[in-house]
Amino acid sequence: MNREEVTNNIKVPNKDLEILRENFPHCFDKHGNFQLEKFKTILSEKEINFSNESYSLDWLGKSYARLLASEPANTLLKADEKHNAKPENINSENLLIKGDNLEVLKHLSNAYHEKIKMIYIDPPYNTGSDDFVYEDDRKFTLRELQQLIGVDEEKAKRILEFTRSKSNSHSAWLTFMYPRLYLAKRLLREDGAIFISIDDNEVAQLKLLMDEVFGEENFEGHIHWRRRHNQPNDKTKMIGLVAEHIVSYSKNKEIFKKSGTGKIDLTGDFANPDNDDRGDWASKPWKVGSDQSGSRYVIENPKNKKRYDEEWMGEETTYLSLLKDNRIIFPRNGDGLPRKKYFRFEREEEGQCATNWWNHDLFGNNQGANDDMASLFGVKNVFSNPKPVELIRGLLQISNSKNNDIILDFFAGSGTTGHAVMKLNAEDGANRKYIMVQIAEPIDSKKNKTAYDFVADELKAEPTIFEITKERLRRAARKIKEKNSKHDLGFKIFETMPIWEDYEFHAERFENTQTLFDVGKLTIEDTGALITTWKTYDGMPLSKELEALDLDTYTAHYGHNKLYLMNKGFSTVHLKSLLERIDTDKNFNPTSIIAFGHHFESKSLRELTENIKSYANKKNIDIEFTVRY
Repeated sequence: MNREEVTNNIKVPNKDLEILRENFPHCFDKHGNFQLEKFKTILSEKEINFSNESYSLDWLGKSYARLLASEPANTLLKADEKHNAKPENINSENLLIKGDNLEVLKHLSNAYHEKIKMIYIDPPYNTGSDDFVYEDDRKFTLRELQQLIGVDEEKAKRILEFTRSKSNSHSAWLTFMYPRLYLAKRLLREDGAIFISIDDNEVAQLKLLMDEVFGEENFEGHIHWRRRHNQPNDKTKMIGLVAEHIVSYSKNKEIFKKSGTGKIDLTGDFANPDNDDRGDWASKPWKVGSDQSGSRYVIENPKNKKRYDEEWMGEETTYLSLLKDNRIIFPRNGDGLPRKKYFRFEREEEGQCATNWWNHDLFGNNQGANDDMASLFGVKNVFSNPKPVELIRGLLQISNSKNNDIILDFFAGSGTTGHAVMKLNAEDGANRKYIMVQIAEPIDSKKNKTAYDFVADELKAEPTIFEITKERLRRAARKIKEKNSKHDLGFKIFETMPIWEDYEFHAERFENTQTLFDVGKLTIEDTGALITTWKTYDGMPLSKELEALDLDTYTAHYGHNKLYLMNKGFSTVHLKSLLERIDTDKNFNPTSIIAFGHHFESKSLRELTENIKSYANKKNIDIEFTVRY
């Protein structure tokens, strides 16, 4: 099978449409268009109710937000070769990606489709003071937008106005969030979960938006995290804010439950003062409380010979069995009443369910997180109000993340999520991986001179939030490594870059007479970015490197059963070497060969196409050949 593709048509795969096409092929016309009314008729025959008696969230820009979710990526991905080649990073499976997270999510959509166990994000709260404004560099004309999203001229005009006016309205915020959440859902595993931090300003809108994207039935809970320990003093407010919200949804509630709900750390003072072979234990009263009922009988304290005629937690036979098993103790201090032992291993097996109130003592607070950053960086206020590691650690636990799971944070900020992943791995021995995404947001020298000066002077880098994220991960890894952790503490860096100017190609075939794009201006770095973008689009994880393959002096790139022919100069000699290698190299089994059309002469391309199509290789591999421009 031979086909041709263009680079600027890297679109997010619509898996839902693929499922419909597989199960309801008769609902598509000859042009591949889905016929909704015919689909409804079929479902109505099966007593599916299409009543309009329901509610949904609507806002100016909703249809535009849906368009943004389905539009092709307009960037390429390139690797930071120098950083990635360092010993601590070369084999790392952790990723830090610089760029607009909407673009990055599109790039990740194939390689990481349903591969992410947990997502945590801390998006803009749209408080009016957090500098959130909606910015959009897409240049649609009024007529184009009308046709693309199917709205009338007046509505299209209003949408274009707010997308170009740097709005921070609720509609602008929802338009910003919808496509990112839509794409995030497709990355989550069926047993995955997402957690989103937010404050009072947008929590109502976020809940309705999540109901629409993830389904109301997959709502897992609304955590209230007390972010500060002191009581605010503000005469202008009736209610002072001490808590933030964390809204949580699973991808599929039933599958998430079956996979096991994670538990937070045990609380209680576990010890083993009597050297019990079963390990550390804590205790609780055997006497029932005032609001409980139990069994009444007499118990004698063997230490002071006092007799207690009380209501107890279990039957007398149960008590005698526990006493014999050394599970009843009589403390020397206190009232002398019996207490029942419970062992750490038992509680770990039972688990301790998280509540929807997360206290600052257990899950960290703003001040503690600021202090941790200051300790790590050696300077205060390098980042405003980062989330505490303890908070993300708790979310990692209740999501039931385990060994080799991938954790995604596409509003990385200071990098707390990556830090928390590394720290928890060092504690429990697992090897979770993280993907962090952060745009290169400039640091305002007037609003945060400390951070600006630190990045410019200490790091010798462009003052952006991304550099803070990068340095946080590097320093956190170094600190964890001091405790002799043998886990993956490195990370690879990639970033988005614009597709080259004039790189447009919409013709069905490429001819030498066409000069739409000057291929001669491409550098080795440009070609590398194209390979990175294509391999990810073709389903290969960013953390995995392609193998450089020598075909008689022509260098090809191979991985994931795909062979990329990117360089100039491919000739008959190299074609012969390729065909021989397919037959003789047991580790070389390409099911797909992709050639960069701009780097091939038309004669070589025809020869390659015809031979791949007609060659009967000894392994009987069915090879698909694709030319991309």
